[in-house]
Order: sequence, then structure tokens, then C-alpha cells
Amino acid sequence: MPLNASIARFQRYARGRIKHLPKRQILTVVGSGFVALHTSLFIGLLAACISIIGEVIDCVCLKRQLIALKNGQRFSLLSARASISAGIQAVCTAICILMAEALPDAGVGIYFALVFLMSAAMNAGLVLPYHKPSAYARLSVYFITFLVILLQQYFRAGGAFEVFIADALTMTMKGYIVYVILHFVVSNHEKHLRNTKQILATSQALEASDRLKRESQELARKLSLVARHANDSIVISDPTGSITWVNEAFTRITGYEASEAIGKTPAELLNDASTSLEMTANIANHIRQGKAVRADILNRRKDGRTIWVETNIVPIKTDDNQVEMIVAIERDVTAIKEHEKELAEAKIQAEQGEQAKSEFLATMSHEIRTPMNGIIGLSDLLFELPLPKEAHSYASTIRDSADALLTIINDVLDVSKLDAGQLSIDPIPFDLEACFHKSIELLAPQAVLKGIYLDVELDKDLPKDAIGDDGRVRQIFLNVIGNAIKFTSFGGVTVRPKIETTDTGYLLVVEVIDTGIGIHSDRIDQVFDKFQQADSKTTRRFGGTGLGLSISKQLAEMMQGDISAVSTMEKGSTFTITLSLGRSVLQNTNSIQRQNLASDIAPMSVLVAEDNKTNRFLISKYLKGLPLDVHFAHDGKEAVESMQAVTPDLIFMDMSMPEMDGLEATKRIRASRGIQPHIIALTANAFASDREACFAAGMDDFLAKPVKKTDLLGKLADFSATRSANQL
Repeated sequence: MPLNASIARFQRYARGRIKHLPKRQILTVVGSGFVALHTSLFIGLLAACISIIGEVIDCVCLKRQLIALKNGQRFSLLSARASISAGIQAVCTAICILMAEALPDAGVGIYFALVFLMSAAMNAGLVLPYHKPSAYARLSVYFITFLVILLQQYFRAGGAFEVFIADALTMTMKGYIVYVILHFVVSNHEKHLRNTKQILATSQALEASDRLKRESQELARKLSLVARHANDSIVISDPTGSITWVNEAFTRITGYEASEAIGKTPAELLNDASTSLEMTANIANHIRQGKAVRADILNRRKDGRTIWVETNIVPIKTDDNQVEMIVAIERDVTAIKEHEKELAEAKIQAEQGEQAKSEFLATMSHEIRTPMNGIIGLSDLLFELPLPKEAHSYASTIRDSADALLTIINDVLDVSKLDAGQLSIDPIPFDLEACFHKSIELLAPQAVLKGIYLDVELDKDLPKDAIGDDGRVRQIFLNVIGNAIKFTSFGGVTVRPKIETTDTGYLLVVEVIDTGIGIHSDRIDQVFDKFQQADSKTTRRFGGTGLGLSISKQLAEMMQGDISAVSTMEKGSTFTITLSLGRSVLQNTNSIQRQNLASDIAPMSVLVAEDNKTNRFLISKYLKGLPLDVHFAHDGKEAVESMQAVTPDLIFMDMSMPEMDGLEATKRIRASRGIQPHIIALTANAFASDREACFAAGMDDFLAKPVKKTDLLGKLADFSATRSANQL
């Protein structure tokens, strides 16, 4: 029996004993009165006191056990205590019975004692279903009392064995009657208890069944409401595909009433002439296989308008794996499809716009760089002449203006490349010290012209074995330091480069400190935005596109670095450049500076394919006095034809020429037999795609316009060195 049930029965037993204490004293009064009648009042009262004392002890003990049980004490201990108190109460009752049995009138005494004992035993047996230990304790005491009475009868018989046997049988029959009555009472009680449990279990099962039924009905009602009022169309079909039920959303989406749809298949009702046959066949195939399928399909409404529907079709199967029904949940996705179409068209337009922008920038770059090639080239040639001071100043102004325009063009192109994700970092071994000092040399004249100082505070020499994109590193130096010079009118600019060795190479930190106009604290971040300066007055006063710092910051970030700034108005600013560079294992031969490029150029035959008259004039001047056999072609077609007569060692090939461009001319030259020349592209297009196109056509090198004399001679010197090494 579960512990909780035993505790509950014990509590019922204890409360019952306490509650019915007064009623049990009726038997006590009758018994003690009988004893007093046949003996004396004192003996009767004594018997009553003994019986009542036993009852009181038992009830007090039971009450305390109930309190202890409530306080959480161990039930087994409390049950044992209750059994002991029951035994004490039974002993007191037995004493009273024995007092009655000892009356002077033996016949009356034995009769009354047995009746009293039977009553006490039956009373004790009635609590067997509630607390067996207490009942067994009482019955044990009463059985001993029975034996004592039987023994006394033996002695009273005085050897008359037949009389004793008769009395013993009589007493045994009475005891058996008590047993039968108790067994009947207990059995009926247990049977009643079992019936009660069964009725309770049945009631609980019925209640659970009713609750489950109600829940199922409620769930079915809710599901019915969901299906009926769902925004999505719900179509239920039989295994053959014929519609058996549709919800209200189906009518709203398709225009067909339920009566018009039931009995037809969805394909018969909704398919349009333009509905994909492949898609309908795929859906039908999945249904035949009993598989779920999701698809977008074109449907026709009742009014003839076509709509796109996203359908999710699920065959519902029975326990024996047979399709019982087919459920389709459909949603009108026409608006989504139209939006996707608009997005696709917008993407195409954006790509076309990006392509148009790239083509425009390439065209503008080419068209501006071509005349700039003449301006910069001629200004370089002017510097080689013994000009008067004023004329030299004019030539310098022309050159500075051209460089400024070239910077703007390069900045615009870099921004376009960065936005398109086409600008890449090309790390090579380079001399960081030479790169830094060359940048300072280029910027020093600007500081001298403004009458400010440009100081370099170098703790230790910069490495010559760095790995990085030297062109982009130089671009960052020129932009940031040049920006400081531009916005400083008094005082000057101090540059503090610091180098730290790391596990992977070098960490370069360059502080550029100026005494310029400063930047307001809430405008610091804005100076790194495209086309932005500290304020509009700055743009009007100092000029510029506002691209240099933005480009430099993005380049630094691409080299795992950054550019930051702190500033105080009217006191100056400090820009900090941080770059991560690699370290070269081999000595960097590119760092060797040629002092005299002309002396490094070996005799060779050179063909220049260039359609622009000014550019041909400039190149002829650049190459004058060198041990070169120079020939010119006005377009690509002429360059191909000249190959047979000239057989050049090196060709400078312009990319954009009439009749035949440089790419096509290069392809034809590479396709011809004979010794192949070294071909260097001359182009005003500065995009990476143009460089790739040159190499794809078969060109060996690349030179962007405007072409400087030092760059042109450098390419010739490089080729001379390479050819000489190959001949060894």
C-alpha cells in the first residue's frame, strides 16, 4: 500500500477513536454497573476507572501522533506508538473483563465476561482496515484474555473433564462467531473499498475521456475556424485529385465559389495556357508518389486575370500508407513576383549604370590624360633648357597645374575602383626608406613655396626589405603629408616615422604634426568622408576635392592599418598613419637607384605606335641622343606592317588608335612568325581591367599616360638589363 494511503487511513482511525470515545463509554458503564450489582459499588467504580484510564491513554496518545504527523515526523515511529497505546487500552479492558469473570456467581460472571470480551474483540476488529497494528495489538490481548478465562474454567471444573470440554467448546464457538463476524465485516469493507476504487477509476477514466473528447472537439472547432478564415487558400482533394472542400480565402484569391470548385481538379479549374507544363507534371508526379511538394505556379482567376501562387501540397496518408486526402495551402505571391522582377530590372539598370560610369571614367581618363601627356612632357623638356627665371617659373606653374589635375583624376578613379571593389593591394619587396624619403622630396618644394618648415624626426633607419604595395604606401604619404602642408600657413609640418618589428614583418607608425588651422572636434570623422572637408569655407579657401584622406584611410585599412586624427582649432592637427608590412627574405634589387638611366640603355631598335602627333613628338625628344634606332607608326595596322621591315626589339604600343587598336595589333604580332619583340603598352586608361587586357593580348609591360621621361627611360633600361642577363 502506498505510504500516503496508509497515512490517510491512520488519520481516519485516530480521529474516529477520539471522536467516538464518549459512545464507547456506554459499554464501560454497563459493564461496571453489572460488576457493582453483583459485588459492590467500589468494585464497579474501580472497573470503570480502569477501563476509562485505558481509553484516555489511547486517545491522548493518538492526538499527539496526529500533531507529530503534521510536523513531519516519521510515520513508522508514530504507528508503533499508536499500537502500544492500543495495547494498553486493551489490557485495561481485559482487566475489567476478568473482574466480571471473577464474580461470586460463576455462571453469571463467565457469561457476562464472554459477552463483554466478544464486544471488545469485535470493536477492535472493526479498525483492521484502518490501522492493522493497533487492531492486532488489541486482538492479541483479547485472545490472551480468552485463554486465561478458559484456564480458569478448567480449574473451576475440579477435574470434571466433560464439563470443561463443554465450556471450552461453548467459548470456542463464541470466539469463532466473533471471527466470522469480523471476517465478514472486514471482507465487506475491503470489497466496498475495491468497488469504490473501481468506481473512482472508472469515473476518472470517463472524466478524462470526456475531457479529451471536449478538447478534441474544441481543437477540431479551432482548426475548422483557422482553415475557414485563414488568409491563405486551403484546398482539400480526394485521392483522385478532385476538390472536396475549399475555404473562403480560395474564393477571394481565385474568384471561384466552393460550389464551382468542388468535383473539379485544381489543374482543370486554375491552369492557364501559359502555366508551366513542366511544373504541373512535377506536382502530379509528387502526388502520385505520395510526397509533399512546394512550388510557384501561374494560375488563372475566374475573371481571366493571371496570378502567381505559391502552393504547398501535402498528401495525407492512412495507417496502411494509402493516400486519404490531399491538402494544398496556397498563397498569392503575384506582388512578390512583380517586386522580384522590379528588383531584377533595377539590378540590370544598376549594372548598366555602373558599366556606363566605368566607361565614362575610362573615356574621360583617356581624353584628359592624352593632352596632359603633352603638357607634362613639354614642361619636362622646358626644364632641360636654359630658361630665364621668369620663363622657368611659368614652366613650373604649368607642370604644377598639370600634376594637380592628374591628382584629381587619379583620386576620382581610385574612388570609383574602391566603390566597385576593384582596387587591390599588390605587395612586392620594396625599399621603405627610399619610398618615404622620395615622398618627402616631392613635397618639400610645396613647403618651401609656402614659407613653412617640413621636418623629419627619425629615431632609426626605415627598413629596405619591406613587402607591400609601394605605390599605395607612397600615395598615402603624399596625401596625408601634402594635406598637412596645404592647410598650414604658419609654422610647419613635422613627420615622425617609427618602425616596429613584428612576427610577420613590420608595423609602421607615422605621425604627421602640423601647426595649421585645425579641425573642430565634431568634424574630425567627416574629413575621412568622400568629397568632404572640415567645412565649405575650407574648400573655397584651399581648394581640393576632399578625396585624398578618404582614399588614404581605405588604402590603410586594406593594408591592415588605419589613419586617425586629433586636432585643436587654430593650433594644428596630428594625423597618425598605421600600416602593417611584410619582410622580404631576399635583398630587394628594385631599391637600387639608377643615377644615370641613359647609360643603362643598350643599343636596340624601337618602334613607337602612337596616333597622337604631340605624343610622338615628346617620345622622340625623350629618346633623342640614346643609342636607339627609333621608328614611328601612326596606328596599329601600320605597326603590324612595320614589323616586317623594321624587326624592332621593343615596341611602345598605344592602346587606342584608329584603323586598328593596340590590343588587336599586339595579337597579330604575337600570331606572326619570327623573333617576337618586347611590347610595352602606352595607355591613358588607368583601370586594372585595362592592364589585364594588355597582358591577355600578349603585351609584356604597362606604362600609363601621362608618360614621364624617367619612366620611359626606366622601362628601356629594365629591358636592356633583362636582355643582357638572358644573353649570358
